Amino acid sequence: MDDQTRIELEAAAFRTLREHLMEKRTDVQNIDMMNLAGFCRNCLSRWYQEAANARGIEMDKEEAREIYYGMPYSEWKEKFQTEASAEKQDAFKTAFAENVGGKG
Repeated sequence: MDDQTRIELEAAAFRTLREHLMEKRTDVQNIDMMNLAGFCRNCLSRWYQEAANARGIEMDKEEAREIYYGMPYSEWKEKFQTEASAEKQDAFKTAFAENVGGKG
């Protein structure tokens, strides 16, 4: 497989993941994703921002989140985010420290 085809397939897989998380599984909470997988929608938007920045495209965290979420992050939270239990919040602190650390 040539590099261009590989890049196009990877981009298609990313778009499908985004669509799945943003349109089909809005019920899946970021905190649950982070606690189970070590990443969430915010991580995906941060990786998008980091890729843009690496190419010399200025983009801040809020811009990247709006691109990824398809709306301001505050709007997404209002529509889809539920209150997390104390147990989930404690698990998140560990998962965040292990997987994100100072990058958040």
